[in-house]
Amino acid sequence: MPGKKSSYKGLQEDVRRIKTPKIDVWRNKYPDKDYTVCVETSEFTCICPKTGLPDFASIRIEYVPDKFCIELKSFKLYLVSYRSVGIFHEHVINRILDDFIAACRPRCADITGEFGLRGGIKTTVSRHYGGKR
Repeated sequence: MPGKKSSYKGLQEDVRRIKTPKIDVWRNKYPDKDYTVCVETSEFTCICPKTGLPDFASIRIEYVPDKFCIELKSFKLYLVSYRSVGIFHEHVINRILDDFIAACRPRCADITGEFGLRGGIKTTVSRHYGGKR
């Protein structure tokens, strides 16, 4: 509605500057091979920036490693850091993939977040990086 002020205004201004733990990597001994790694959790939580209530999601990342692979303990700690962060579903999926790419520089990667019902609506957010699908 034109002229109406949105109550969401300003809630995500600093989303790209949220402080998160470092994601560690280890050297891939098969960088000459194309293979897929799938990392999944059904225990992801963050906070709805509008209501302050918790959001629950399953997060799945499939990637083709290049020189590095993700170290899983550090990635788990990274994901847990979102438990107290108010962030929209669309933003959290983009932010996780951006940080994942920066950490391990995969050949390609896909992320999908399936968020639990909020107001009777289920949200699924996906993003692709690099290479062919």
